[in-house]
Amino acid sequence: MRTLSHIWRLGLKELTSLRYDSVLLLFLAYAFTVAIYMPAAGSVIGVHNASVAVVDEDQSLLSRQLAQALQPPEFQTPMALPYAELDKVMDSGRYTFVINVPANFQADLLAGREPALQLNVDATAMSQAFMGAGYIGRIFQQLLTYSGQAQASEQTPIRLTTRALFNTNLEGGWFLAVIQIVNNITILAIILTGTALLREREHGTLDHLLVLPLTALEIMLAKIWSNMLVVVLCTWASLEIIVKFALGVPLAGSMLLFLLVTALYLFASTALGIFLATLARSTPQFGLLSIPVIIPMLLLSGGSTPLDSMPQWLQWVMQGSPSTHFVSLSAAILFRDAGVGVVWPDLLALAAIGLSFFAIALGRFRKSLAS
Repeated sequence: MRTLSHIWRLGLKELTSLRYDSVLLLFLAYAFTVAIYMPAAGSVIGVHNASVAVVDEDQSLLSRQLAQALQPPEFQTPMALPYAELDKVMDSGRYTFVINVPANFQADLLAGREPALQLNVDATAMSQAFMGAGYIGRIFQQLLTYSGQAQASEQTPIRLTTRALFNTNLEGGWFLAVIQIVNNITILAIILTGTALLREREHGTLDHLLVLPLTALEIMLAKIWSNMLVVVLCTWASLEIIVKFALGVPLAGSMLLFLLVTALYLFASTALGIFLATLARSTPQFGLLSIPVIIPMLLLSGGSTPLDSMPQWLQWVMQGSPSTHFVSLSAAILFRDAGVGVVWPDLLALAAIGLSFFAIALGRFRKSLAS
């Protein structure tokens, strides 16, 4: 009971010191508001509002239907363009796509010949150009097939029908918003606990704690629960205000389960932050030491790049990172409404990694206090 009282009071001390640290409070506010909203709302992975011009040398009903098939929000309303200005507008970058419909295109198609369309692409708009060319090809093919003016080259007995249960319009910003929260949780879990420990060492308050009847376990648990509380509350507020209200993302899963999983992940990540702080002599050293740890956790956890696309040995290595299991749990709970009966393997792995990190960090912390 006395140990719990020590942990409680030391945690309150951590919260009080955070309350008067205006820089960290400002960083917390930024990390869970602006840093979530701007990438999710402004970063469009697919084709959106791409500029299109059409050089219509055929002047037929079919050529007009092809131009009208390119609709917002993927494409802007196609603009008519004289043939003589085609090279000029492409060189100036005025349009991302310029479609040239040759003369007698409809007549040649009805006669059974295979006329060709010319699609000019401004490749400097790399992502739009790559995916937009595929979009235009599929839209034109569907239009021609539906109108009966083109037949499939071969008949197949299998037809693939795709239905999206969640995120039916495949909005990339929905997934990006949740991944930004996951990344910010990782950064803050390590930074907050590490800087809290180093700040006490640099200010001399850690020496004051050593003369009190406190153990290394009590000091460490106090730092973990206080920082865990702050990050969990910020996560909940960000999901409710930024993700669900401002961005309009309909999260399907249990918020309570996700917050409990977040607390478990923070247990592992904050222990890692304390371990790194015991290796560093100062706050700048801790910042440099955190970079080669945080960046692989963010880039190789499965949030930015699927694990299946990585080498097999790297997939096995990343199973030892808590961020890998947290990304998997976040997607399963929030997007697919998975329960404990589905995600328990990742929960068990995350708990085992957290206990391992905690034991290692506690041993290192005791040594640093003794020295």
